[in-house]
Amino acid sequence: MQESQETHISNHLDEIVAAVSITPRKMLQNKLPQTALFQPPREKLHLCEEKAKSYSSSHEYKQALQELVRCVALTRICYGDSHWKLAKAHVNLAQGYLQLKGLSLQAKQHAEKAKEILTNSIVHPYNDNTDVFKCSVELFHTMGRALLSLQKFKEASENLTKAERLSKELLQCGRITKEEWTEIQTQIKLSFAQVYQGQKKSEEALPHYQEALEYIEISKGEKSLECVPTLRELAGVEQALGFHDASINHLLQAHLIVLSRIPSQEEAAVSAHSIACAAVASGRPEHHDVAEQYFQDSMANLKDADGIGKAKFLSIQDDYCHFLQVTGQKERATSILRESLEAKVAVYGDLSPEVAETYRLLGGADLAQGNQSGAHKKLKKCLQIQTLLYGPQDKRTLATQQTMDVLSKAPEKAVKPRQPPRAKAAFRTGGPQHTALGKARPNAAD
Repeated sequence: MQESQETHISNHLDEIVAAVSITPRKMLQNKLPQTALFQPPREKLHLCEEKAKSYSSSHEYKQALQELVRCVALTRICYGDSHWKLAKAHVNLAQGYLQLKGLSLQAKQHAEKAKEILTNSIVHPYNDNTDVFKCSVELFHTMGRALLSLQKFKEASENLTKAERLSKELLQCGRITKEEWTEIQTQIKLSFAQVYQGQKKSEEALPHYQEALEYIEISKGEKSLECVPTLRELAGVEQALGFHDASINHLLQAHLIVLSRIPSQEEAAVSAHSIACAAVASGRPEHHDVAEQYFQDSMANLKDADGIGKAKFLSIQDDYCHFLQVTGQKERATSILRESLEAKVAVYGDLSPEVAETYRLLGGADLAQGNQSGAHKKLKKCLQIQTLLYGPQDKRTLATQQTMDVLSKAPEKAVKPRQPPRAKAAFRTGGPQHTALGKARPNAAD
């Protein structure tokens, strides 16, 4: 990963040099008017800044990044190498890189360049320029986020502390409004929470998530869609700490906000699924009704879906079967798994982890019912798929092989199937689809 990032860094100069000129071919692709060729640099800069904002707001981060690279080049042309606006352009570009996963080294490099420029800018005539200090707050926060992504938690915390202290000083001096400070605090508190989460310090993360949520509710409203990701992260921390009622309540709050915005069926399903999983995680009988309700809601939203939606439905259905098994409804779980097998072959392919795991679970169910012949057939199919997918020496393959060996030696006795490592993963099958390598359809009743 690091070598890949360094390769990207080595291409920066080429990107920036290419960014200054907009060729007729590129103009045609971007539907820019011919007059764009003859625009002064500052007008081009303004155009690129607007396009970057537009792309970013629509989550088209690659296109936004291209415009931010152009902004750096054009800002240098317009203002020179030592102007604070060039530092701001580097900070914006660093933020753009952070929006694309795996590009944290580039973000850190541009934040460091911005810091170098600002160090030389905070002298006359900029030493009383509020914009320079606002840029410094953004710089420290962005650097903190980049270091967080690189798992350099101590350095990340140091930079976030600088951003928090400087923003507080700007508020006290009247350089920023209370509303601006609240928005800055929201982002800083979230970043602090994520630093602690990265260190597996849930107790320290909890109050920062709570404060961040409070700031969002103050600035955006309690029913704002911006509350949803923070509510979900907060719920995750509460679940890790054993505060299951609070976790479920926050996920319910997030779900109501999502539903109020007329979500897609998949968005509604994912939201309901998170509540069901939190209810199961509590392990408390009083939460079983909640789990049942939201599993049903989630699956209902995706029942007739195709493609990715169908894969998501099957993943949620497997989680539901796990819930049924742990609550003593094993026959119902087995029936659902048996009915799902053909659909899994169609979605994931004959040779896929999802199909192998379903055969393993059905084989185990047959063993529990004393149907050793049916168990042997299903476990044999499971073993064949696991051997091709993982190899004969993989722990999962060996576990299935060991169960079959015992079954073959004592065919008249009930044999308890050996659980492979991380068996719970069987109920999280929402991964990428697998190409079907055969067209034969399974018969679970074999």
